[in-house]
Amino acid sequence: MTKLVINADDFGYSKGVNLGIIEAFNFGVVTSTTMMTNMPGAEHAAALAKDNPGLGVGIHLVVDCGTPVNNDVPSLIDEKGSFHNVEGLVQIAEVVDIEKEFTSQIEKFLSFGLNPTHIDSHHHVHSHERIYPIMEKIAQKYQLPIRKVSDDPKHTSNSRLQTVQCFIHEFYGNELTSRSFIHLLDKVLSYETVELMCHPAFIDEPLLTGSSYALQRVRELAILTDKEVRDAIVDRKIKLVTYKEVTKQSNAF
Repeated sequence: MTKLVINADDFGYSKGVNLGIIEAFNFGVVTSTTMMTNMPGAEHAAALAKDNPGLGVGIHLVVDCGTPVNNDVPSLIDEKGSFHNVEGLVQIAEVVDIEKEFTSQIEKFLSFGLNPTHIDSHHHVHSHERIYPIMEKIAQKYQLPIRKVSDDPKHTSNSRLQTVQCFIHEFYGNELTSRSFIHLLDKVLSYETVELMCHPAFIDEPLLTGSSYALQRVRELAILTDKEVRDAIVDRKIKLVTYKEVTKQSNAF
């Protein structure tokens, strides 16, 4: 039986994003989420997580959206104190500042009284060759699995830290439908453990003005709460889980 983690990214971005993710958990197929502890909606997200203990909650590490948690990471920010965009970040960011910021974000998450299930990153920055070693070091320190970054079996993530066999990122864009989601379900059947990324949300002002991927999130929410999708998962005998169940199976640490 395939075990599938359906993870909603960007928990903590805003109240609209937070409430959309909780809607997709309570009335849909989302099982897991990852929190942006540096964003304005983080405390609201933490409160919702405590009210919904069945939702797996990890940490969405951020160095290219909003402002840092750590106040001493000069290479990560512009003259206004905001993070650089991802293109500029990988060129000028100092490794020591990235590690400090990632650590501060994890410690802020822990300060909410929550236990993280896993870690990933905004815009998959942890897959970059300069940043991945930092992510691996932090994952080892906190004993947390990392979202899959490579299909290369020789990549260290697939031997030391990797806890799912497949990561599906294709549920994203302007042309999403329930049928396209179900087509992705057929893909997961080839693996024992899979993570599928999604971005459900209700639209609010911070999301509408701050993200280029906003209206599409409402469509994602509709698909993730569609009875046809839920029935397709049952028909394929796919077991919906969080990273807690996957980690127990993998004995990654």
